Amino acid sequence: MINLSQLEWRCRRGTKELDILLQTWLRQKYESSTEVEQQAFLTLLEWPDDQLIHYLIGSEEPNQPYIKALVGKIRSLSLYRP
Repeated sequence: MINLSQLEWRCRRGTKELDILLQTWLRQKYESSTEVEQQAFLTLLEWPDDQLIHYLIGSEEPNQPYIKALVGKIRSLSLYRP
């Protein structure tokens, strides 16, 4: 079992925008999400900030379908709409 406070810390990134997007999804959706979504979120947290920013607030889409689906859900929680 992953400790949520550890995940909260890992959501702190190099930009405030990423912090907000990742922490919002963690707080509102992580515990009720599917195992696939939780694993996708852990995968996202391993990626460098410049890659995350392109996916979460940029115009690029991830190639992996399960990551792409999660990115869409994270985006939907924000006011940002690409």
